[in-house]
Amino acid sequence: MLKKVRQRSLKKHIDKSLIRRDVSQRNAPLKSLGFVVDEVFFNDFEKLYELGTALGLQQKDVKIFSFVETRKKLPSLRQNQVTNKEFNWRGEITNQNAKEFLTAPFDALIGFYTGDHPYLNAMVAQSKAKFTIGFKGTDERLFDLLLAVEPNNFGDFKNEVIKYLKIFKKI
Repeated sequence: MLKKVRQRSLKKHIDKSLIRRDVSQRNAPLKSLGFVVDEVFFNDFEKLYELGTALGLQQKDVKIFSFVETRKKLPSLRQNQVTNKEFNWRGEITNQNAKEFLTAPFDALIGFYTGDHPYLNAMVAQSKAKFTIGFKGTDERLFDLLLAVEPNNFGDFKNEVIKYLKIFKKI
């Protein structure tokens, strides 16, 4: 019951965030890059940092925030991680690190997940990112660019991101 209420609230929260989204700085050059990642889907974060380096960014300009369904009992060094328990019944994020990440004005934010993922969709919608990139099959209202590549083929993904960012004159 509570899960259904939370899901409905997340959808309303996404719709409100999309209405308030500022797209005036969409064409700003790339100086910072953010990733919202589903850890079940992808957990090799070093490759994401390498993509940032290939785009001409330093590692400090690349931020990664991940989602896990449930946090393991083992201690983790990852602070930029959120679980479904950190969304209240109104669809709002209660994790302070996630709030800080979402208020950062990234020049580009990449949603590294596929399909309908309500929690990550909510994070992308609430983000203050100027330009958003996602994969085909996700909610297209959230992203400015949808890539039709297989996400598990990281080489193709990297080439497509670089190609389109050059086309849009962001790099």
